[in-house]
Amino acid sequence: METRVAVIAIIVENEAAVETVNAILHEYKNCIIGRMGIPYRAKGINVISIAVDASQDDINSMAGKIGKLEGVSAKTVYSAV
Repeated sequence: METRVAVIAIIVENEAAVETVNAILHEYKNCIIGRMGIPYRAKGINVISIAVDASQDDINSMAGKIGKLEGVSAKTVYSAV
């Protein structure tokens, strides 16, 4: 199976969605290379960056599940590698 390297940028504006975001990330833990989460308390949001190495289908599925949550935005950037 061919895999791709990508970064998923996540902004969580709805604090109630944090637990669900973490559950989705746990579901895809084998694809995750690294994760950085920054709580931006002044704005009341969380900014999360997830580096992944997975099939394009898995990356799209993970980002899609996260992006469907109310108050959560997710965008993916793919490496050419």
